[in-house]
Amino acid sequence: MKKYTPLTSLLLLLVINASFFESLNGAKILAIFPFSGRSQYICAENYLKALAARGHNVTVISAFPQAKPLQNFNDVPIVFESHDWSDIILDGNFPSISTWEALDLGIDFLTSSTRKVLEHPEVQKWLTNGDTFDLLIVEALEQDALYALAHHFKALLVGVSSFGTDIRIDELVDNVSPLSYIPAVTSHFTDHMNFYQRLESLYISVLDMLHYHYKILPLQYDLYREYVKNPTTDFMEIRKNFSLLLLNQHFSIGLPRPYVPNAIEVAGFHISHKPKSLPTDMEEFINASANGAIYFSLGSNINSKNLSKEKISILMKVFAALPYNILWKFEAPELPGKPKNVYISKWFPQADILAHPKVKLFITHGGLLSTIETIHYGKPIVGMAIMYDQFINMVRAEAKGFALSINFGEFTAAGLKSAILEVLQNPKYAQRAAEISRLYHDQPMKPLERAIYWTEYTLRHHGAPHMRVAARDLNFFEYHSIDTITVLFGVPLCLLVFTLWLMYKLMKIIARSWNVQNKKEKVN
Repeated sequence: MKKYTPLTSLLLLLVINASFFESLNGAKILAIFPFSGRSQYICAENYLKALAARGHNVTVISAFPQAKPLQNFNDVPIVFESHDWSDIILDGNFPSISTWEALDLGIDFLTSSTRKVLEHPEVQKWLTNGDTFDLLIVEALEQDALYALAHHFKALLVGVSSFGTDIRIDELVDNVSPLSYIPAVTSHFTDHMNFYQRLESLYISVLDMLHYHYKILPLQYDLYREYVKNPTTDFMEIRKNFSLLLLNQHFSIGLPRPYVPNAIEVAGFHISHKPKSLPTDMEEFINASANGAIYFSLGSNINSKNLSKEKISILMKVFAALPYNILWKFEAPELPGKPKNVYISKWFPQADILAHPKVKLFITHGGLLSTIETIHYGKPIVGMAIMYDQFINMVRAEAKGFALSINFGEFTAAGLKSAILEVLQNPKYAQRAAEISRLYHDQPMKPLERAIYWTEYTLRHHGAPHMRVAARDLNFFEYHSIDTITVLFGVPLCLLVFTLWLMYKLMKIIARSWNVQNKKEKVN
């Protein structure tokens, strides 16, 4: 037997490892993030850049191409008209409509973005030529026709969810969200619900699934058949072929809950861990206040410039009365009557601002990316939830003790000022934000490192089928054990009913027999 010295063993190990990592380099990756909202793409941008930096050939379909070319990073730009939510959300007030009508609001948005990708000449060329990719990365948000492209490109399928998971995303990998303590994402509840809250959350979840299966999926299937030649007929099977889900959530910020092995929490993987220097004028403005600064933003979907004059007037009145400098994301070049302690800009490097030690408070709409960035840098918040998951994000933030919410549809100057001063002057909010931040950062690896690791793990192990639960092969009745429960309880019940019926019949026969006998005796 050939013997190996320690040196030759080390050299052999290095050769094996070198060939192992070389096998990962050059993976051909297609990423599709077609939404007009900048936040969805921000969520995945650092992740995609990191894959390119590790030697993978990354092609990205999005509305936000890179300003400067990057090595191994190829943009396929799509022109997608920005969705103007101000047509629906009037002055920070979501319309009073039913849950089903609210779900309908996203249909055009989802189908139009899907269509933009499928009709793109580059995508059609790939489909016609039979081009292949090693990996397809998609935003997991009801765009099932795009998931199905993985089958035609012979690619492994990885989903990225910018807001964690819900009952619809769970279905992609057969994850479990117990309805008893996992509230619907559009509810206003924590994981400790009373009976009526659980009932409402169940109602919302059922409507979500019905809407998804009977309105969204048929539209997605129609798009798939329209733009993909020789479409695979088993559309429902293809859409459940995810190898991995990367979820922008973490139990320190959200709630502790179960996950299947191929659903991975990566909250904060979009954040650069080395904050960049702020532009000189912003830096000077923040430092000019002895008490520090406040950052105010309503996110990328709601523009402050579209608020009513009354609301803008209230905001300016409150900000002018505060002994802090205010950075306000305001999308117009001018703000008549702007107080001297207010700095406006249509764009801010949000994470870098929150990293600044003199920024004391974030006034936010409560979007998940903003909430994660807040905790990443340990800052308290005043929340102004307006739509979708923002309400539940703020409910969780308040429950964890680092936030205070106000009703953005009806707030007053006195109420807003009181909330701001309460959070700034009561040390418990900043202390709790720092505590949650420590919990969030206490992880064995950085979120981006985790995302890269599991993505490459999927590539190394050819889709990692050993991580997929057997539930993906079960139908509805099998998955919920309806068939076995029916047998277990139904058969004995049927036997019991049959026995009682038989006894009843026998008793009637016996009673009739007695009656006949009694009549004969009386006659005699």
